[in-house]
Amino acid sequence: MMRYTVYFSGHVQGVGFRYTAVQIARRFSICGFVYNLRDARVLMVIEGAPDALDRFVAAVQQRMEHYIAQTAIQKGAATGEFSSLGGGHLVIR
Repeated sequence: MMRYTVYFSGHVQGVGFRYTAVQIARRFSICGFVYNLRDARVLMVIEGAPDALDRFVAAVQQRMEHYIAQTAIQKGAATGEFSSLGGGHLVIR
């Protein structure tokens, strides 16, 4: 299991980005949260199997490609912080 901390920049706030990510997450065995940052980026912290995380991030990028200028991903070991959420759950914070 891995943990990805993903920063999306561009015109990613005020366009339904977080809600779209939540809908997409239901199709994947991932869990975590998505959050608007004060600097106009969106932060997503997600955990799951590496292939599921990669496919989920790619699906978000594809769906929101007109709004995303850059995606930065930091990868690390999962902490289990979101295990109570179950797979396919992304929480808006």
